[in-house]
Amino acid sequence: MSFQSLSRRHFLQAGAASLILTRPARGESRYALEIVEGKVGPTRATLVDGLLPGPTLRWREGDLAEIAVTNRLREQTSIHWHGIRTPSDMDGVPGLSFAGIAPGETFTYRFPLRQSGTYWYHGHSGFQEQIGLAGAIVIEPSRGYAQPFEREHVLMLSDWTDEDPAQILSNLKFQSDYYNYGQRTLFGGGSLKERLDWGRMRMSPTDILDVSGAAYRYLINGKSDWSGLFAAGERVRLRLINAAAMNIFDFRIPGLKLTVVAADGNEVAPVEVDQIRIATAETYDVIVTPDASRAYCLFAEVEDRSGFVAGTLAPKFGMSAAPPPMDPRPLRSMADMGMMEGMEMDHSPALDAPREGVEVDNVAMMPMARQEQADFDAPEGRRVLTYADLKATKPGSDQREPSREVVLHLTGNMQRYIWGFDGKRYSDAKPIHLSLGERVRFVLINDTMMEHPVHLHGLWSEIENGQDAFRPYKHTVNIKPGEKLSFLVSADVPGRWAFHCHIMMHMESGMFREVHVA
Repeated sequence: MSFQSLSRRHFLQAGAASLILTRPARGESRYALEIVEGKVGPTRATLVDGLLPGPTLRWREGDLAEIAVTNRLREQTSIHWHGIRTPSDMDGVPGLSFAGIAPGETFTYRFPLRQSGTYWYHGHSGFQEQIGLAGAIVIEPSRGYAQPFEREHVLMLSDWTDEDPAQILSNLKFQSDYYNYGQRTLFGGGSLKERLDWGRMRMSPTDILDVSGAAYRYLINGKSDWSGLFAAGERVRLRLINAAAMNIFDFRIPGLKLTVVAADGNEVAPVEVDQIRIATAETYDVIVTPDASRAYCLFAEVEDRSGFVAGTLAPKFGMSAAPPPMDPRPLRSMADMGMMEGMEMDHSPALDAPREGVEVDNVAMMPMARQEQADFDAPEGRRVLTYADLKATKPGSDQREPSREVVLHLTGNMQRYIWGFDGKRYSDAKPIHLSLGERVRFVLINDTMMEHPVHLHGLWSEIENGQDAFRPYKHTVNIKPGEKLSFLVSADVPGRWAFHCHIMMHMESGMFREVHVA
């Protein structure tokens, strides 16, 4: 058994892996990885090659990827290639697409690379992803980049906890607001009616994230003080990956505009913004052009403003930039509950139903399209990216109209901390069946007060955001509270595919389904 302690040298190796732009040689697509037990400080970790995060894998579009993964743990493990279009048996979900990797065994993943862009890999066994089993993937396009750049950095955002993730889930089951230290006080604002409404729903407008900075610290490339270099006037590509288990980040660089050029690995028409909300498991590529020889702060604060991580982009190491103040702590609104302001709630069936045994504690009575809205009010003058801004650079490959709709409600019971689709946990739900070659519209309605970044394995999700033939292709789609959102799916690869919320405790508590294409 290999048992490794993560030293400062390992941290530096992980950080340095993405500093300078490097391009893989043609055909360089073979890797051998070991999944080992380790420690981050005093805390048990599951690491790839002893690193946090694991090594960045660099491939080239058109090559055949071959990755031999050896399990040095005392339990089963797996790696899922998030967003990579693989055959079903190479997708890496134990019990669904393959048997998993037993202790001491080596499993070799092989699949053609039919795409390019920024992706990532992570464990799909128990809580191993939360305790370190993750790394970045960069696939170079065979025809070069539409947007030139001189340097790049991979910025992998993550959350780290010294608590046992199983204990975190147990705490949430015992008390769903266990980690919510930002509750409103008796006289902390809001009208009497509003407070009564929230009380009737047995919910709180301060429930933004299930697990706050009380349990987490936040990292860039495995570090709390990551630094990267640039030269004044360079176009620098930043590959942003949200590899957190539970957290959604708002990312900005004070003093620099972010030109978004790719979403979930797919090129989009460039759009200039000041801030990006990066939901769990999403990736965005941005280009920045620092024009001054000074340090810039890379600032990512979590959605509930209970913590942040700050890195540095500078012309030389040793320089630093002070992080800006965090934005005000947000509050949920009636719109987040799928209701209009002033709407009476006395006759909501879900609210009047007996609580015992009920796995749905709210129904969005008026869900609405919210793609043009930023998730929370940003300070005046700060432009925040929305899904409505995303436009593919070329028409999609399948322009057929969908033959049918699959309508799913994202549901939960916060008091019991149970999550699911249509009020059912994975253990109680049947697979969603798609015919091979079928074109389907998925309609998701979020009946909960939490955001849900939904990931469909193996197939692209084309968001219907008003861009018609230029709909953006994504592998993870974030559904806001009270939102109704649709995306198109071409069922072009057979197999059993996972479909789940990528917030780990939501998935582990039931928000998981199988999509079976045959």
